[in-house]
Amino acid sequence: MHEQPIPYEEDKKMKTSQGDIQIYVACLASYNNGILHGAWINAEQAAYAIYDEVQAMLAASPMEDAEEWAIHDYEGFEGVRLSEWSGFAEVAKLAAFIAEHGKIGAELITYLGSLEDARKAIEDSYAGAYRSLAEFAEEMTEQSTDIPENLRFYIDYDRMARDIEINDVFTVETGFEQVHVFWSH
Repeated sequence: MHEQPIPYEEDKKMKTSQGDIQIYVACLASYNNGILHGAWINAEQAAYAIYDEVQAMLAASPMEDAEEWAIHDYEGFEGVRLSEWSGFAEVAKLAAFIAEHGKIGAELITYLGSLEDARKAIEDSYAGAYRSLAEFAEEMTEQSTDIPENLRFYIDYDRMARDIEINDVFTVETGFEQVHVFWSH
């Protein structure tokens, strides 16, 4: 009997539900007594579910009446930093945004400084992904101007890109020749 192959979208959901974005929460009562006790917890779930898993970890602690915790490690946040005291609501929101938008979402959070600003930028200001900002300048020019064939090779798109970046856009690079352009408002 052969199993049906999983379509890509379902496969993607299965991978996400296994917790690619996680936090390691440690029991501080155990930690302060030289015992490592904690759990890796899927951050791609609701804040109350994270809380419930932390409470279960604390209940299983080798120390009686354990009630304090701290985030001692995390993975899958693509460079976004968490503090050991980050709240579960914040962790869940960050994880959901990064799960949806990947590296670009994480880079926006880091560049702009907040999840709200990153969300606004990706929803309202995203102009697209290009190999370079010069490629963006070239596309914008060719869409808005008829360029005579005899002048086409004299246009300096690199200089145009620098001017555009000073006044009109900001960019986030997510890899080699992966430049994401956002309009500055």
